[in-house]
Amino acid sequence: MTDLLLVLAGALVGAPVRYLLGIDAKYRLGGSFPWGTLAANAAACLVLGFVAQGATDGELGSRLQLLLATGFCGALSTWSTFSYELLTLASARRLAVAGGYLALSVGAGLGLSFAGAAVADALL
Repeated sequence: MTDLLLVLAGALVGAPVRYLLGIDAKYRLGGSFPWGTLAANAAACLVLGFVAQGATDGELGSRLQLLLATGFCGALSTWSTFSYELLTLASARRLAVAGGYLALSVGAGLGLSFAGAAVADALL
């Protein structure tokens, strides 16, 4: 039961952060590109890289992993919205934008995962 509460606690923070990132991105950058989803997924990759490296090094216990990786990042990141937005862009024949979104999402996600791991190595 404690594990479930940790996941719930992380999700209670991750979901509103995702929502607020989306609202802020739409306000600042407009709605023609899915900046909010990109920002949420990128932030989740950074945190997950940190958590994964910390766990690999034995510095972060399983409870903290449940709170941050499963709960917070699980609610912050969104594969389904990313896929939907990519499909919507492609269906609207905005193929260059769809390709850019795909490349930017994958590239930023991988890069930030490695950056998060490097930060964990430096700090933990």
